[in-house]
Amino acid sequence: MNTRLLAVFAAVLYPGLMVSALAQDSELKEVVVTASLRPVTALALPASVTVIEQSTLETAGVQHLQDVLPLVPNLNWASGSSRPRYFQLRGIGETDQWQGAPNPSVGFLIDGMDFSGIGMPSTLIDLAQVEVLRGPQGTTLGANALAGLINLQTRRPNGESERSVQWQAGEQGLLAAGVVLAGDFGDEAGSTDSGGVDGWRFAVQRFREDGSRRNLTLGRDDTNGLDETTVRWRSVHSLTQDWAADVSAIWVDQKNGFDAFAIDNRRLTRADDPGEDNQESHGISLVVTRDGEVAFRSLSAWVEADILYSFDGDWGADPDYDFTSRFLRDRRSLTQDFRWSSAPPGEDRRFAWVAGLYGLRVDEGNDQLDLFGGEVFRALISDYRADHLAAYGELSWRLATRWQLSLGVRTERRESRYLDTDGSDLDPSEDMWGGNLSLDYASDERSRWYLTLARGYKAGGFNLGAVIPEAQREFGTEWLHSLELGHKRVFADGRRSLSAALFYMRRGDQQVSTSAQLDPGDPLSFIYLTGNAARGANYGLEAEWVTALGDNWQLSGSLGWLRASFKDYVTADRDLTGRAQAHAPEWQGVVSVLYQRPSGWFARVDSQYQSGFFFSDSHDQRAGGRTLVNLRAGYGTGRWRAEAWMQNALDEDYAQRGFFFGNEPPDFPDRLYVQLADPRRAGVRFSWNFH
Repeated sequence: MNTRLLAVFAAVLYPGLMVSALAQDSELKEVVVTASLRPVTALALPASVTVIEQSTLETAGVQHLQDVLPLVPNLNWASGSSRPRYFQLRGIGETDQWQGAPNPSVGFLIDGMDFSGIGMPSTLIDLAQVEVLRGPQGTTLGANALAGLINLQTRRPNGESERSVQWQAGEQGLLAAGVVLAGDFGDEAGSTDSGGVDGWRFAVQRFREDGSRRNLTLGRDDTNGLDETTVRWRSVHSLTQDWAADVSAIWVDQKNGFDAFAIDNRRLTRADDPGEDNQESHGISLVVTRDGEVAFRSLSAWVEADILYSFDGDWGADPDYDFTSRFLRDRRSLTQDFRWSSAPPGEDRRFAWVAGLYGLRVDEGNDQLDLFGGEVFRALISDYRADHLAAYGELSWRLATRWQLSLGVRTERRESRYLDTDGSDLDPSEDMWGGNLSLDYASDERSRWYLTLARGYKAGGFNLGAVIPEAQREFGTEWLHSLELGHKRVFADGRRSLSAALFYMRRGDQQVSTSAQLDPGDPLSFIYLTGNAARGANYGLEAEWVTALGDNWQLSGSLGWLRASFKDYVTADRDLTGRAQAHAPEWQGVVSVLYQRPSGWFARVDSQYQSGFFFSDSHDQRAGGRTLVNLRAGYGTGRWRAEAWMQNALDEDYAQRGFFFGNEPPDFPDRLYVQLADPRRAGVRFSWNFH
């Protein structure tokens, strides 16, 4: 498989070999990245970034962000839940959160609202684009973006009227319906800062699916199902000639089941108390901007999430071996970001600058209840608060006609407090700083080279439990230094594009999370220990390309190669020096073919490959490699659209998550238990636009 991926990469480097006749009316669209310090085209951003636009979200996705994430190179996620919450970029990121405090390595934003570590509400209804910035975002977001940033943007109102209805049905009991409404604010609507018209958008959707498990104990097919309701609102307002406001609100209620594991690693489960994975999320953001010689931007965002996560610990129905665990989390976060900026560098401006102040408060209550035979035998009630205050800035110099140098710095103060019913009373605080230095060379308007040196950081934390030695109670800040060389190009015909990046990242005081089962007869008796136990090196490459073939065909793809390994990591009984880090597949690749005729017919094929990886740093069990094929075809006009889709068309059987421990009486041998992904499934979708 590696040979085939290298062949694809060779085609990426020489895309001209893959193109025959090209028509001028099929030029690729310019993509603007909003997650940077100032809006900039993907071509001009000196960083490795993937932007999944609305058209791709509609033709490659079904319901949720997880449908399209395989299109992003060097992005992986850990399951163990109904929807992805824990992401890894270039091999860096969490695989779970049990006890303690949220401490994400990958930032996750929806219209400026911070959902880092709780990214389940990322449904696709009325979504405009997904931006994935790889590598440390030490200047842009700080401690929550050591590995990178995932930024979701809903569709921005433009004042045009829309009345549309969506309906979807499929296998495994899938049924969904949604409505999207849009319009302006009447005769008094004005012009916004971006040149558009004041307007609003409203979207609501209900989605349900039984899931791919059958519970033999209860005789049910829906114990691992999905039940999700999404409501979105976004409006733009011109307050004065120079001032404008952008308001976004979200409410997502996910009442999902979690019955994913079986003793024999099949999709036939036997839990007598199947779990739940519920998350009800509310959020609102307000962006106020002012145009002028010195532009101003204020982002205020509030997020509230009530989370219930539970599972049957023994995965069976034996009354003498009956364990259940429940986690109830209550997350509140408040974000405020003030930003001032000059005009960007240009022919008449040699210097440019950005300066800002940032504050984030996170409050989380995390209550754990472990039950045996329905009675509580272990309980932990905790409260956590963290305050982040940061100042940041970036200077850009136009050195010559084609050269530009940028220097960004961010300094951040974090103060936290943790209390629980086990007697823990911790209040660590720390000062951190990060930044970036980028040299950008534009050989012409359509081609860029960049070299970026970045420093990222991740805040320290603490371990919980009476058996944790005092010396290991707290762990310190992790530092990451990254060097990245990249090239981006849109070819002269405007119908082919290429982006590629080579990166080397050095992790200092690397935070490594491990777990151990204390009592083989108790599947819930795990201790979780994070320590600054190792150095790490993560290096590799990413490449993405798009080619228009004639008037109706488009060929695109991506390739990720990653080597993520420990340096000098020795524990009490294991030497992991040189071993790959968890959830860091060495190879990832996608080839997509899109066929679309002006008459309305369209079809899309996505072929995805991912190599195997270690499930955890606590053991040496691995997931196997997999090749997935997704299909979609249909017909659409300006008023309606009908399509059929199939995911995992080859019916590949593969594991998304794996645990290695003892859970089978009477001897409780350590075994690998895996969460299998969904098998092949198919469905149809219809949409109508009445305006």
